[in-house]
Amino acid sequence: MSFIKGLRCRECGREFPAKAIFVCEYCFGSLEVDYDYERIHGRLTRQLIESRPANIWRYRELLPIDGDPTVGFHTGMTPFYRADRLGHALGVKELYIKDDSVCHPTLSFKDRVVSVALSRAKELGFDTVSCASTGNLANSVSALAAHAGMKRVIFIPADLEMGKVIGSLIYAPRLVAVEGNYDEVNRLCAEVAARRKWAFVNINIRPYYAEGSKTYGFEIAEQMGWKTPRHIVVPAASGSLLVKIRKGFKELHKMGLIPQPETRFYAAQAQGCAPIVTAVQEGSDIIKPVKPKTIAKSLAIGNPADGYYAADAIRETNGWAAEASDEEIVDAMKLLAQTEGIFTETAGGVTVAVAKKLIEGKRIPRDESIVLCITGQGLKTQEAVADHIGKPIRIKPTLSSFEEHVKL
Repeated sequence: MSFIKGLRCRECGREFPAKAIFVCEYCFGSLEVDYDYERIHGRLTRQLIESRPANIWRYRELLPIDGDPTVGFHTGMTPFYRADRLGHALGVKELYIKDDSVCHPTLSFKDRVVSVALSRAKELGFDTVSCASTGNLANSVSALAAHAGMKRVIFIPADLEMGKVIGSLIYAPRLVAVEGNYDEVNRLCAEVAARRKWAFVNINIRPYYAEGSKTYGFEIAEQMGWKTPRHIVVPAASGSLLVKIRKGFKELHKMGLIPQPETRFYAAQAQGCAPIVTAVQEGSDIIKPVKPKTIAKSLAIGNPADGYYAADAIRETNGWAAEASDEEIVDAMKLLAQTEGIFTETAGGVTVAVAKKLIEGKRIPRDESIVLCITGQGLKTQEAVADHIGKPIRIKPTLSSFEEHVKL
């Protein structure tokens, strides 16, 4: 049973049918899914959700498909837990981690959005899927489309980390490495999308794709005992994850599932690509595009599609935004690994580093609940830390060699 009313322009409010479109033909604003909340209210209960399988589709009524889901039955319900050792290192009382570095099947939160996008793409009759990606999305589309039996053509910047290149090629997509940054890759994909009848998950299927990020927020609220944290730090590339987590919290409240959210949102970006941070700190409504230069390639989107909406959400919740240097990113990756045993990719390093700055700068109080969003696996970005973690102690296979060289 479908609860989709259609698509609605985020700027002028005009309504459109729930097809493979993403831009308002009147004002060129972006489109998002509009739901029949009156029909959902009362039908979707905590008990119903908790009785369902532990995947993203336990929130099926608030996701944009007409029929039964077809992709992503093992995606979601990732670990959420109190991070006392990291909290002690940062000097805070109540710190939590939402860990999508172990999300199935490709170890990033992108598995959520792609599961939703492909389920919807199949309903709309597509047999070929595509995307522009900084790496994690490429991996996810490659894997989940293979599982769904769909053709896949993936576009990436040519300088992507090798772990992410291999993490796509293993699924045998048509992988196209473009000599340019992500924004140039995305621009090319927009041109291809105008000519090919393919489902580009982050272009013509974007309204449905983006809704998958809400499940990250749904799970946080459920795993906290049906409430939301006071503060949440979110890595920002396009800005969509932050916007959709907030939308997810608001929808749960609208359905009577959680109290009124009072969460403050904070965006974390890399110093070499921080257009959302700049807008927030300057108090500007304008997102000024930049040319990315950072080791955090998964966040290297210089012209973020949801940047304006992310900055608006931050202001409305009295949050803030900050950036982290490459050195701070590496240090934060090591800190997270050595305190909580989590090897995150560079985006997670950005989140931890920025949280540290916000806490030290008294933007985030030390005695209120804080959630850090860890969105990807460190095995994909080993190059970032390879020269900063030392080397193994080399010894001969004798006790005397051990005693001589291994000093605890």
